[in-house]
Amino acid sequence: MSHSIRRGFAEAIGNTPLIRLNRFSDLTGCEILGKAEFMNPGGSVKDRAARAIIEDAERSGRLKPGGTVVEGTAGNTGIGLAHVCNARGYRCVIVMPDNQSAEKYQLIEALGAEVLRVKAVPYSDPNHYQKIARRLADEIPGAIWANQFDNTANRDAHEQTTGPEIWAQTGGRIDAFVAAAGTGGTLGGISRYLKRENPKILTVLADPQGSSLYHWVRYGELKQIGPASITEGIGIGRVTANLEGAPLDDALHITDVECVRTVYQLLREEGLFLGSTSGVNVAAAVQLAQRLGPGHTIVTILCDSGAKYQSRLFNRKWLSEKGLLEAAGLTQQVQPASITTETPRDLDGYQRLSA
Repeated sequence: MSHSIRRGFAEAIGNTPLIRLNRFSDLTGCEILGKAEFMNPGGSVKDRAARAIIEDAERSGRLKPGGTVVEGTAGNTGIGLAHVCNARGYRCVIVMPDNQSAEKYQLIEALGAEVLRVKAVPYSDPNHYQKIARRLADEIPGAIWANQFDNTANRDAHEQTTGPEIWAQTGGRIDAFVAAAGTGGTLGGISRYLKRENPKILTVLADPQGSSLYHWVRYGELKQIGPASITEGIGIGRVTANLEGAPLDDALHITDVECVRTVYQLLREEGLFLGSTSGVNVAAAVQLAQRLGPGHTIVTILCDSGAKYQSRLFNRKWLSEKGLLEAAGLTQQVQPASITTETPRDLDGYQRLSA
């Protein structure tokens, strides 16, 4: 079999390209490169964690043929798990907080997973979605809890695949890596690998408003900065097992205004239709480029596409309610074309052509 043919879904994960963000690179004088994780077969960076968690459970014997995978997730890990479970014959049960974009629920259900929506509550609450997932896994015979936040198979996947890919793609010429943290697996794993290859590489957390991790990296104490963010799946109030011990040099605080502005710049100026975490990541990469000055190479993660956020991030009414229309560059009201119920004169001709 040709080495270019991937045998099934799992083998198609990874080896995503690095994309030069031309506009941002030219403006800063740095090479700002985005790892195109939205090109994974399940559509996000979380495909890597999903595959690694399932393969680790198979190797250990905890997950047996016909078993069940249960996970609490804001969306993308659930999507990746549903894909891998379909490919390998497992039942998939996903517990999600009820404050996520509608597209994520619809997609996971379309993939055949069972979705349980629960009230969004703080992590300290016993009915937090991750804790409900753990209890469900204990109750279902032959089930495992994926535990993406504290299962270090997640971090290890990025240390073993994503980090080496970035190192190879840049030829080792990389000055800084910056990314947000949800589970901490991507940032933790890649930072570990890059620091091992070259301790001088700056590894930086990009943290949305409302998260406690910026203050933790800077000052060693968990403390929420700013109001809750519109972002989904990143910015948390605790240090996960995947993030613990990560060799981080600094953190950058990214507001929702900066996130949304960057998402729309990526769309209009780079042609990239991406989600809010990518906006946080690229906004942080640009800030870092400005601090470091021209001539540096900075890599970040383009996590997933904007398709799962159309009802929110790309919805004028929702943006207006959040006070983010101006950040999106949408304050100029678009006038709809006049609508008429009259039959167009050339309708008959159109019907003849299409007959």
